[in-house]
Amino acid sequence: MKLSKPAGLMFSGLLLASGGVYAQKADDSEVGSAAAKSAQARREAEDRKKAGSDAREKLLPDAEALIKNGKPELAYKLLEASEFERSGEVRFDYLLGVAALDSGKPDKATLAFERVLMVDPNFAGARMDMARAYYQLGDLQRANLEFEAVLKQDPPAAARATIRKYLDAIAALDTSRQTRINSYVEATVGRDSNVNNSTDQSQISIPSLGNIVATLNPSDVKASDNYYGVAAGTGVVHSLDNNWGLYAGADLHQRGYHTQTSFDSVDLGGRAGMMYGTQDNRVRAGMLAEENTLGNARNFNAAGLDTEWAHVFDPGNQVNLFGQYLQYRFAQTVMQVNDFNQQVIGAGWQHVLAGGKSVLSGALYYGTEQDVSTIITPATPDGGRIDGAMHFNGLRVGGQTEVFEKLTLFANAGAQVGDYSRVNTYFLNQRADKLYQLTLGLNWHVYKYWTVRPQLDYARNDSNIVIYSYNRTDVSLTLRRDFQ
Repeated sequence: MKLSKPAGLMFSGLLLASGGVYAQKADDSEVGSAAAKSAQARREAEDRKKAGSDAREKLLPDAEALIKNGKPELAYKLLEASEFERSGEVRFDYLLGVAALDSGKPDKATLAFERVLMVDPNFAGARMDMARAYYQLGDLQRANLEFEAVLKQDPPAAARATIRKYLDAIAALDTSRQTRINSYVEATVGRDSNVNNSTDQSQISIPSLGNIVATLNPSDVKASDNYYGVAAGTGVVHSLDNNWGLYAGADLHQRGYHTQTSFDSVDLGGRAGMMYGTQDNRVRAGMLAEENTLGNARNFNAAGLDTEWAHVFDPGNQVNLFGQYLQYRFAQTVMQVNDFNQQVIGAGWQHVLAGGKSVLSGALYYGTEQDVSTIITPATPDGGRIDGAMHFNGLRVGGQTEVFEKLTLFANAGAQVGDYSRVNTYFLNQRADKLYQLTLGLNWHVYKYWTVRPQLDYARNDSNIVIYSYNRTDVSLTLRRDFQ
């Protein structure tokens, strides 16, 4: 069909308009698709950024948990992958250093700790671990300098004790410091509720005499009094080579009562021996001696052998095995029926909690006392003690924690059960004792080497023979000065 010119023009216009509409729809579709893709890309980028941020934040807690769970190697591998990116962050570098040190890479640890100390020179924990790293590397001079620097920052008591052990080991290993000496002096005032560890009953029944009631001598009945005390001691460690060393020490303790002067006492003790090994694995063996004076008269002497093996599994855990043999000999003839030989063996454990501000310890032990006197008395026709030999076992637990800067609380408790071998001829009973002990106190480090220590000691002995049962409370205040 042939269209007229106007109709053709109209048809063409319709075609052009229709094409324009289709073109506009196509353009709008392409724009919408691009916007959707851009929004999706933004969402993906934000998701990746959030995931990266979450992973970044999660890295340090994960690594810290691995270190605390005894897996420093895994922690080091986890952190090492981000070292280039995160080097310079104090917490990251510190955890990297600890993980390296605890997994046997002290050289890597020093690099991380150096970065920490460049940012925060007063970070005592990093400086302490830096010192440990130098010690493991054998750089004793730099280790000593770092340990001394930490001491100047007045760290917690547990950290100071650890530092002193390292310094002693360095002194034993460092040929430029072959001999190291530590000393102390103390002055004490206090109140003792039972100066003679005696029963509070002034009259007792004696079964062997038909349950006759006897009045005890006042010196055998519980008495309380105020007292003063002084103490001093010194210890010396001398290295022979990288493994062998010598040690010696002496301690003097004196107590004087206000009215109960017959119970004034002086204890003088000494020790000397050899040690072998390193700070982390050491054996020590030597001799012990003690002389005790009571009321200005010699009371007893003791002498014997002492040995210990100590092993450090990691910075937070140490175990030790110990043994001791001592002979106790009384000076006065009337007391020599009580002569005995004592043997003790045991095992102990010490755990330093995270941060080094708290320490827990415990020990189990077993021992025997052999009554060795040959003196014959009506009560001991075959010689020996009236109650015979004894075997005992016990438990000690304790701990300390820093509650404020320069203030440390400590507590120790113990229990011991002892059974004797002979029936007491006066009380017609075979003696059995249960001894309980508790100590509470705090150390206030007023200035560098000066310490003030208020302390409470409580003891109770339960016995099936009345004259051996007692309780005792001792409250004291001590001022101590250490010398290094």
